[in-house]
Amino acid sequence: MATEKQPYFVHQSAYVDEGAQIGEGTRIWHFAHVMKGARIGRNCILGQNTNVADGVTIGDNVKVQNNVSIYTGTIVENDVFLGPSCVLTNVTNPRSQVVRHGLYETTILHRGASVGANATIVCGVEVGRYALIGAGAVVTKDVPGYAMMVGVPAKRVGWVSRHGLPLKDPDADGVMVCPESGLRYKEVSPGTILCLDLDEEAPLPPELAVGKRKYDDYKKA
Repeated sequence: MATEKQPYFVHQSAYVDEGAQIGEGTRIWHFAHVMKGARIGRNCILGQNTNVADGVTIGDNVKVQNNVSIYTGTIVENDVFLGPSCVLTNVTNPRSQVVRHGLYETTILHRGASVGANATIVCGVEVGRYALIGAGAVVTKDVPGYAMMVGVPAKRVGWVSRHGLPLKDPDADGVMVCPESGLRYKEVSPGTILCLDLDEEAPLPPELAVGKRKYDDYKKA
């Protein structure tokens, strides 16, 4: 359990190497391994059998589901969700015979992005704020903010809100409304979506931070 001396939780089967930095309120579960030099923010969850390598930076309120390895060169910003068994890499052209330590490529998962189960993020790309990567997708190029990406290779099939719901039917002014939150969004320039009602750096208000309906309910609406 967390204590005043150690204000985060580490399961007895997990390993946190000396030199790792862990934020207050973070929980590290069964068989996880956090290596020296890793920096993890506050109120994160690292699920069963996760690995965080040396040099990785993870922000606050990040959820890492079971069986995810985050390799050196990866930057994970606040509020990112990494789904079960999703894959991150750090060398585009790996060879067992060629040592490329120190040549790791940088991958950035920007604030609020979600990566679905079994999706693969090929290294050297940036996944934009609040983008949603569908289960099993393979991302090979930069992803714009609020993009919904599916397929192999992943392609954008629409825009999503901060609540992860499709944004459809823009009005005469190009404004789209999230069906769950009522927040308004607009493509302010080609490929750039912004929320009109909430600053990009602001957290969700408490009344919007708890889901009330299942995703299927919105599909039927």
